[in-house]
Amino acid sequence: MFSKKKDQVLVLINKKETNTPIHMWFVFYPIDVVWLNSKKEVVFIKRSLRPFKSINPKVKARYVLEFPDNSTEDIKLGSILKF
Repeated sequence: MFSKKKDQVLVLINKKETNTPIHMWFVFYPIDVVWLNSKKEVVFIKRSLRPFKSINPKVKARYVLEFPDNSTEDIKLGSILKF
């Protein structure tokens, strides 16, 4: 929140797979968000999440990755990401 636009990926890690909502309060630029299970398999994608919006996907995820807007077009549900 209150950050300047970045072209880096932020990785949020949960101790276990759980429902992980994301909010964009006081974030002034859109981002792409990807939820991964414990095997780093993509289970949900939200592209261009806009400022002051929120999303609560009904999936369990261990990792949530925040990407710059419009940078996840090659990522699909079921893809395995390595990091």
